Amino acid sequence: MSLAVLYSRALAGMDAPPVVVEVHVGNGLPAFNLVGLAETEVKEARDRVRAALLQSGFEFPVRKITVNLAPADLPKESGRFDLPIALGLLAATGQIRGNALDQYEFAGELALTGALRPVRGALAMVLNARDSGRRFILPEDNALEAALADRDRVLAAPSLLAVCAHLNGQVELTCSTPAMPGQAGTYPDLADIKGQEGPRRALEVAAAGAHSLLMTGPPGTGKSMLAQRLPGILPGMTDLEAREAAALHSLTGRFHLEQWRVRPFRAPHHSASAVAMVGGGGNPRPGEISLAHHGVLFLDELPEFDRKALEMLREPLETGRITISRAARQADFPARFQLVAAMNPCPCGYLGHPSGRCRCSPEQVGRYKARISGPLLDRIDLHVHVPSLSAADLTTRAPGEASPQVAERVARARGRQTARQGKPNADLTPREIDHLCVTDAAGQFMLKQAMERLSLSARAYHRILKVARTLADLAGSDVIQAGQVAEAVQYRRNLGD
Repeated sequence: MSLAVLYSRALAGMDAPPVVVEVHVGNGLPAFNLVGLAETEVKEARDRVRAALLQSGFEFPVRKITVNLAPADLPKESGRFDLPIALGLLAATGQIRGNALDQYEFAGELALTGALRPVRGALAMVLNARDSGRRFILPEDNALEAALADRDRVLAAPSLLAVCAHLNGQVELTCSTPAMPGQAGTYPDLADIKGQEGPRRALEVAAAGAHSLLMTGPPGTGKSMLAQRLPGILPGMTDLEAREAAALHSLTGRFHLEQWRVRPFRAPHHSASAVAMVGGGGNPRPGEISLAHHGVLFLDELPEFDRKALEMLREPLETGRITISRAARQADFPARFQLVAAMNPCPCGYLGHPSGRCRCSPEQVGRYKARISGPLLDRIDLHVHVPSLSAADLTTRAPGEASPQVAERVARARGRQTARQGKPNADLTPREIDHLCVTDAAGQFMLKQAMERLSLSARAYHRILKVARTLADLAGSDVIQAGQVAEAVQYRRNLGD
């Protein structure tokens, strides 16, 4: 036959819309025309395919070749279409059987030798192809990753020749089941932190209710160490959470099996741009906030970040998603991350330090803190001071409580939240807060007094109630007590208090 039809997938954000690859070989002057809104790396497939076919011992037709990637209005990028284009040419010229092509979807970049190289987004493609009824043939380096989504429908191929042998019924392709790595020993232990009972308590509360946290203190007091230990006390990832997090990392081409079921911990440098933080580009890709999905985004030296980049975090903190709009396309990425930030109290870092080393003027301190907008600070649930420790504290204090013990209490509190509302307290809506965050009479009076004296916003009011609800869950209480309201109010103190 002179026409072959195959199936593949493009990438559009987290979606992988189907692409029909139509290859026609006809009479006319020799040419290789590739149509269907293909970008440069796709158009370069003609040279890779020609060399791969010849090196694999096949004949490259010296005829008029037309390759159509449908739908025509869907942008196509990367070398993922090399494999289906090469197979289409072979089927259209009768060099391989074409009767089974409609049973498979194909993706893979061809080396000039005919070997298959990995492509990004394999896991996302297989997740989106589960309802198609077709099996997916991928390069070996992608197959184990993609098998996490559906191991029964993924086949691994080392080369173009191996795929052709499979389609001709000569050698059957298979895919081994990936070994699922465990989570034991993958996180730093909270026992490494000596002292700092207040910040440790705030970290436990943040983990129990999925709350955002801002730590303020002099350099070297353990703010970064505390943040790095938060993933180790969070509940284990569900299958859905693990697949979503893995698919996002797959879109960047940097997913490894060792990351499976391990909570992401992203710590971008303060020089990161707004696009690096939230995602973007000509072909939109996920940014740091999406790569931290179901994990922790740690922003050290918070005032040093570009203000524009920080302000772009405001909407994702509320909605858990980020939509990137371009003139020709729109991409939507999940971004339900837990924000942990750290900063110094002043430019030199030693404001309020027992050594009295700070020489910053009030104007300098004010300008330093003003780099972070009020609306962003208002969206952070817990504000905690991390004091410096004396030499005696560091040398005589026993190790702190280990992560497994803290994680057990966090898991119990999260279990109460899941049974009650099906999500963490940080995600409660205002209507749910009114129904679920019920305080006793003393707590109501204390909250009213705090609102008046501290001039708190309505958002701060709701966030205090959500934190108090988490404190009650940690204590195993159905009704929020006055002491829990008082502790929640303390976490809303202004910076520098």
